[in-house]
Amino acid sequence: MPGEGRSTRFRAAAGLPFDVRRARRTLAAADSELATLMRRAGPFRLRTNDLHSPMSALGEAIIYQQLTGKAAATILGRVQALAGRRGFPTAEDLRALSLPRLRSAGLSRAKAEALKDLAAKTLDGTVPRMARLRRMEDEEIIERLTSIRGIGRWTVEMLLIFRLGRPDVLPATDYGLRKGYARAFGLAELPAPRAIAERGERWKPFRTMASWYLWRAVELPD
Repeated sequence: MPGEGRSTRFRAAAGLPFDVRRARRTLAAADSELATLMRRAGPFRLRTNDLHSPMSALGEAIIYQQLTGKAAATILGRVQALAGRRGFPTAEDLRALSLPRLRSAGLSRAKAEALKDLAAKTLDGTVPRMARLRRMEDEEIIERLTSIRGIGRWTVEMLLIFRLGRPDVLPATDYGLRKGYARAFGLAELPAPRAIAERGERWKPFRTMASWYLWRAVELPD
């Protein structure tokens, strides 16, 4: 998933639960300026990453927040070692680890507390199992998962796009998306998230594709 201010990784579209050709036709008909961007950027090449469990995806997101990939991967490895696992620790593992032990892996106090809260909310059912998650509406998922310490709306929106492949997600607060919007629509300054959301009304129900193209706009030549 793209981080705040990081470039997005673009790969061939695969495994998406919506009709990419229909989405492209719908967006081009709804917004001529977006259609111009889409022609310049070429084929839609978003590909989702496997989501083995909501808890592990959220736990990794917590660890990676505001860190370089290398530093976060090192800390993640230490957390896994504390639990004696190669994969992400289970909720029971995290519940059993004390805050000082988690912090010994290099986590800040806030992140250690967030992982403990994630474990507790997984065990009490707030974090749904995969089968349930796939049946839930986007806003219901956002409401449930943002109740976890350290998990904000942006993090859940990235999960919806890059793990679940949901078709109608517009992360209007994302810096890279705002920058791409400014370039695509010829703005001198970054747009307010509200302005993006308002224009995004015409992109429904395929705002995920529009978002991908706005991220792509940052990498296009002037």
